[in-house]
Amino acid sequence: MELATTATATSSRVAGYEIEDELRAALAVESPIRIAGVDEVGRGAWAGPVVVCAAVTDLSPPPVLEGRGKKAIGLTDSKLLTEAHRESFADVLPGWLDAYAVGASTPEEIDELGMTEALRRAAVRALEALPAPPDIVILDGKHDFLRNPWRVRCEIKADQRSVTVAAASVLAKVHRDRLMTDLGEEFPGYGFAESAGYPSPVHQRALEEFGPTPHHRLSWSYLDDLPRWRHLKKHRDPLVGEGQLSFL
Repeated sequence: MELATTATATSSRVAGYEIEDELRAALAVESPIRIAGVDEVGRGAWAGPVVVCAAVTDLSPPPVLEGRGKKAIGLTDSKLLTEAHRESFADVLPGWLDAYAVGASTPEEIDELGMTEALRRAAVRALEALPAPPDIVILDGKHDFLRNPWRVRCEIKADQRSVTVAAASVLAKVHRDRLMTDLGEEFPGYGFAESAGYPSPVHQRALEEFGPTPHHRLSWSYLDDLPRWRHLKKHRDPLVGEGQLSFL
């Protein structure tokens, strides 16, 4: 896949700098501000980590791929791109971005802490791995799971409106998909390469026959439907706190 020579893509859902421009105008500072786009992947999976990417651009035009018939493929939400286009963007984005970093929370952390805190930890790991802290973070979605001390702008569908978040979306997705493909080689039969740890008929049949792997989330309700393995389910005690586990 080659880079297109034009920076104008044909899709109306191609991300731009709409949110970044709003932030720069609202802050009205003379010096450049450092904006990090943050997006996650793996929230609804049964297995594997939740992965968060933080990306920082220099606000220059993003790379554009050349598709069939020289159709321009613009950067956008990873879910709107084909696997081949995601992989191609993942190859060129690191050289274009000013900086990026990936953080993750393990299935054990998700079980022990709950998804909100696991997401926060993964995002903080990504942000703290950047070479310089951002002045503000654009977070895809309507809930600020980062909280203090980060200055956050939450936006629904930010990965379709912000180039910075779109870049984070693609890099997070490709990073996690590659990781799950590797786990699929270690645990054949679960279909991790195809499903990335999300529910699928192949995944469900393997769970029924072989039970969960060390990479499965054991506090999730899918275990309620697996009588042979239900005893492995972990339960957080709501009276003690989200971070405590009890085996019931």
